[in-house]
Amino acid sequence: MTNPPKGSARAQHRRAEILQAAHEVFTSRGFRNGSLGEIAERVGITHQGVLHYFGSKEALLVEVLRDRDLGDRHEFREGRRPVGVAFVDHLITTVTLNTRRSAIVQAYTVLSAESVTEGHPAQAWFRDRFAALRIEVGDALRSICGPEPVVPEQELKDAASAVIAVMDGLQVQWLLDPAAVDMPRTVRAMIDALLAGWGRPPLSGVP
Repeated sequence: MTNPPKGSARAQHRRAEILQAAHEVFTSRGFRNGSLGEIAERVGITHQGVLHYFGSKEALLVEVLRDRDLGDRHEFREGRRPVGVAFVDHLITTVTLNTRRSAIVQAYTVLSAESVTEGHPAQAWFRDRFAALRIEVGDALRSICGPEPVVPEQELKDAASAVIAVMDGLQVQWLLDPAAVDMPRTVRAMIDALLAGWGRPPLSGVP
């Protein structure tokens, strides 16, 4: 089978088909057990055809994760992300959604840990993702806290890193023992604790 040029409309459609198939396979079988051959079969192309578009299984998973992130943001109106409490609510909604897609959460968790190794294909994506998320969470906390009394900028940055660390760390605990960990409730409680330390009301009390 001859592959179309990568920039053509047909190629873009084919990439979308592969992404959908990969999402289904990784969700149902996990990253390690889901094969490129099975993904290719669902789309009606060869194993090499999948590699033509994505280069490697790891690179394909990165694109699945990127596509998942975009899907999680479809609720943003007019292309704008929510701010303040609305953004935190979006984070908690995403955490809740993650409790229903354990295979993708597992793949994300494993790949993020592996990405710290030299030359890993997902390293740049994770670095950029965390950098952007730190800014977004920091902006949300700043908006929730309001102008007075001022929360030091470094404290907001540290808090943003801590929120992300809790979210990702909880995923590991939840994957190992789902019944023991309530991820959405714990994330909300952690953010409420941060707000209390700054003399602010809990999320449920923020207008």
